[in-house]
This record gives sequence, C-alpha cells and structure tokens, in this order.
Amino acid sequence: MTASIATNQTILVVGGGISGMTAALEAAECGKQVILVEKTPTLGGRTAQLYRYFPKMCHPTCGLEINLRRLKGNPNVKVMTMTEVTAVAGSRGNYNVTLKVAPRYVTENCTACGDCGKAVTTEVADAFNYGGGKTGAKVKAAYLPHAMAYPQRYVIDASIVGNGEGEKAKSACKYGAVDLGMKEESVQLNVGAVVWATGWRPFDANKIQPYGYDRYANVITSVEFERLADPHGPTGGKLLRPSDGKEAKNIAFIQCAGSRDENYLRHCSRICCMATLKQTQYVREAYGDGGKSTVYYIDIRAIDRLEDFYANVWKDPTVSFVKSKVARVAENSANGNPVLHGVDTEGYHRYATEHDLVVLAVGMEPEVTGVKLPADIIQDSSNFIEGSKDGGMFGAGAASSPLDVNRAVQSATAASLKAIQVIHKSASTEAA
Repeated sequence: MTASIATNQTILVVGGGISGMTAALEAAECGKQVILVEKTPTLGGRTAQLYRYFPKMCHPTCGLEINLRRLKGNPNVKVMTMTEVTAVAGSRGNYNVTLKVAPRYVTENCTACGDCGKAVTTEVADAFNYGGGKTGAKVKAAYLPHAMAYPQRYVIDASIVGNGEGEKAKSACKYGAVDLGMKEESVQLNVGAVVWATGWRPFDANKIQPYGYDRYANVITSVEFERLADPHGPTGGKLLRPSDGKEAKNIAFIQCAGSRDENYLRHCSRICCMATLKQTQYVREAYGDGGKSTVYYIDIRAIDRLEDFYANVWKDPTVSFVKSKVARVAENSANGNPVLHGVDTEGYHRYATEHDLVVLAVGMEPEVTGVKLPADIIQDSSNFIEGSKDGGMFGAGAASSPLDVNRAVQSATAASLKAIQVIHKSASTEAA
C-alpha cells in the first residue's frame, strides 16, 4: 500500500525521543504542520528507559508526561510509530521522503486492557528493559511497551502472527483491535525541512575485551543497571547480580568504558560521569550505609550546577573514588566476583580489587543503525549529524552530539527554530 501526505510547508521530525518530541512540539505550537516518525512502537526513546534524571533525581515522568499531554492536544502534529525513513530526495524547501511503516497488528480500537497479553504464552526479549543483554528481561509476545507508552496501544510481535498464539490474541480481544492481516506500508511525503532526532545508542561493551563484558556475568552496562534500579524494571528495583540473583552491595563503576579511547570512541560522551554519580545514589537508597560504591575514573566532568551534585556525592561515606583507568577485569571463579586490576595514579600503587558487580559507564554513539541518511547529510568524525549541505536538514539532541536530557531539549528547540525559518523562506519564495 502506498499513501501520500504532507506538503512542502510541513516539517518532518525523525525520531520520537525527548529531542524529537521537543522539536515537533516547538514547531507545532508555532502553527507549523509537523509529522513525527519513530521506528519503535512508542515515543519517549531512551529518556523513558531512565529510572531518574540527575541532578534532581526526579523520574522521567516529569518531562515526558508534560510533552505527551502537549502532543495529544495539538492537531498540528501527526505521530507515526513503527515508521522508518528509507529515502530522501530533493532539496531544501522541497524534499520527497519515503517512509516504511511496519505492521503493529493492533488497530486504534485498542483500549490497552491487556487481554491479548494474558491469552498468549510466547515470550520475546523485552527491549525496554534491555532484554537482549544481561537483564535477560522477557515480555509476552502481545505487549504494551511500558506504562507511559504513547500511543497507549498494544503490539503483537511478528513471531506469533500466522500461528496459534496470534489467533489466541485475536480471539481474546473483545474490541476487535487485533488485525493479523496488517501489511507493511509505504508512505510518500513532500516536506520543506527535516529534523533528524534519531538519538543515541550505548557503545557495544562486547568490544571492550579487557573488561570482560562478553565473558563475565557480573559485568554489566550503565544502561542495564539503570533498569535494574527501577521498581518497574526486571528485578523490581533490586540490585541483583545476573550470575546468581544475589544482592550486589559492593559495586564498582568504571568510567570512560569505550570513550576517550582511540581503539573505541574518540569522543567524551559527557553524560557518563553524571550518570555514574547518580547511580551511586541508587546503591545508597537500596542499602543505606550497608552498600558501597567505588568509582574508577580518569577525571570527573561535572559542569555548571552539576558540580554541586558531584560535591555532595563526594562527601557520601558509601562512595569511594579511585583515580585510575582500569587495565583489565578478571573473575574469581570461586564466587563469580569480578576483580579489577590497575594502578591508582594517586599514590601509584597497583590494585587487584574484588567487587560483587561491575558497571561499565559506556559511551554514547549516534543511533544510525538502519537509518537511511541522505547523501547530503554532514556528519562529524564520530558520525553525529551536523546538518545538510543545502541547509534544509538539521541534527537535534543526542543525534547531533553527546548530550544530557536538558541540553538535548535545548538543541532540539534550536533545530526546530531553524526548520521553521526554512519553511518561512520557502513560503516567501512561492508567494513571490
């Protein structure tokens, strides 16, 4: 099926995380028509996967709930989930865009009652809880991505379409919302400007061979730890070791895991230090004075108002700091504990320190997997999007640079204003 929508007075925003939502809303609230596309079944991106923000330690609902309310009440924004850009042609003020819309197998009749999920037994990896990694989280093959998902509509995994499990889900739906006959669609757009807010992905920890993520169960990433700490996560908020399910009370945090390294990522990802400082407070919340966090760092990069948060964590008696780039991680085979080896540069003595769990503060990479970027796009040496040669496409948020949530929102607002300028100039040219 092929459909055609939009005009060259429309702005296309690619990516439905906090940056994409912000860019779309800023333009829409200025009276512009916006199409917001997201490749996953729901908006929110990686911000929705956080347990808390730093430095205020509030939950992501603080920002997402407001944005979702603004989206629902604004007719200028058309949201398309499970949608990817496959081609962009044309030039500034007049782009022809091809979208691929994957079948959800659930229609807008869905009330999110959950009966379809109760009816099936097949489970698939829970992407929201990083189920493909150390959390091992599973979800029913008919599922709501997470509690704040927008649209608030279930998804049927393609693996059960065409078999008895899919039919169970269909039969269980009293609203007739399960449509197993849905097919992939192609949509053609004509838009005047494009904002690329495709976000970021955590660096693949398997590539950091000295740290043993691929070999040792009790070496996990910072994003996996974030989900473990969340009461709505795979362990109900308990900080449990993947190897044996025991509580991890003595936790090592390794900074710059894959960042600032010519072998992996050359750039500093900026957020990693603050993310770790935040996560040490999860350990304190879980165990009080009975927990212990050790931060192995090259230097701590906390700026502006974040310096106060850093100072408070430094005073925490349950948190220790070791100035060192960890050389390697081994394992005590008797108990599964990771053992960190390196040199403490403050005193220059060697250490071989055992911990219950190691958390790798992995760096940020631009999320370009499967993204069909046009040839006109300009990227920096780390593949972050700077814009386009013709000045009609813009990078926003973490797609343009490693940024925390606050700065990603600022970046998205700036990109939206630039896109609005393109639309204005296009309209003026047509009028002339």
